[in-house]
Amino acid sequence: FCISWLIHAYGLEGHRMAEPTTQSRWQRFLDNDVTWSFLHTPSAIVAACVTVIAVSAALAAPWIAPYDPFDPSQISLWDGKLPPAWVEGGSSAYLLGTDNQGRDMLSTILYGGRLSIVVGFVAVFLGMLLGVTLGVISGYLGGKVDAIIMRFADVQLTIPGILLAILINGIGRAILPIDMRDDFAIYVVIIAIGLTDWPQFARVARGATMVEAQKEYVQSARVIGLPGWLIMIRHILPNTLRPILVIATIGLALAVIAEATLSFLGQGIPPTTPSLGTLIRVGNEYLFSGLWWITLFPGIALVVLVFAVNLLGDWMRDALNPKLR
Repeated sequence: FCISWLIHAYGLEGHRMAEPTTQSRWQRFLDNDVTWSFLHTPSAIVAACVTVIAVSAALAAPWIAPYDPFDPSQISLWDGKLPPAWVEGGSSAYLLGTDNQGRDMLSTILYGGRLSIVVGFVAVFLGMLLGVTLGVISGYLGGKVDAIIMRFADVQLTIPGILLAILINGIGRAILPIDMRDDFAIYVVIIAIGLTDWPQFARVARGATMVEAQKEYVQSARVIGLPGWLIMIRHILPNTLRPILVIATIGLALAVIAEATLSFLGQGIPPTTPSLGTLIRVGNEYLFSGLWWITLFPGIALVVLVFAVNLLGDWMRDALNPKLR
């Protein structure tokens, strides 16, 4: 949503002439429609605060986490399966208890959240890069190129995303040697999720490109002899960013859920590497043994993060829609 402010406030949605003004940049920032909408939408403010706190805590895990779940010297099997500190049998050294390997739950959630967020961001960026590129090319060139690209997208959209991600993840694991699968598991998951998400970006970018390609400024660029690739990058692409940013925001939440789903099914991150999905999977095996905290706390962290990002996506969809102003 920070990028959306820049697009609206500084004219990145088109090459229009800058109007002379004596207002400061801060005043223009406060006066634009996106900022006004954000400051007058309590749910968006709360969602933004929760998202910033969650992402900041996850990225700062090496500095704020009580323990390092990757350091064997800080893990004791004797402390495994301890309940939270406020429950009988808990220890003040482990606020949210420990998992079956003796890892501090608070530390594993922070590190696991960081891994899930990084996987989500990179996967969405990969899907957006591939989808927007193919969508703009398809919408601008049309003809057989458009038909081929869109038929591939249509075929992929008929397959449930999680099943396609499992298929791509399985193919990636089969190609890699056995001793390298765990080391490259994160990259395989990112590629699987990214290749699953590109059709929705391609369809939106194609629609926006077809609209922009008929406008006068694009026709003028063609008349003066600008090459097609330059027109697509310099003139058409900036005008397709608004709907794409909305999809990317919502896609981030879906990518985090996809990673958690793959890890829960045993097709994603290895159990030895903490992520929100692997923590929920491990806790599910001990749920009926009374070790509820191993599943509950990572589940709450996942729900809060996804819900906050979805609220931001809903706000961006409304704020960047000119028909609702």
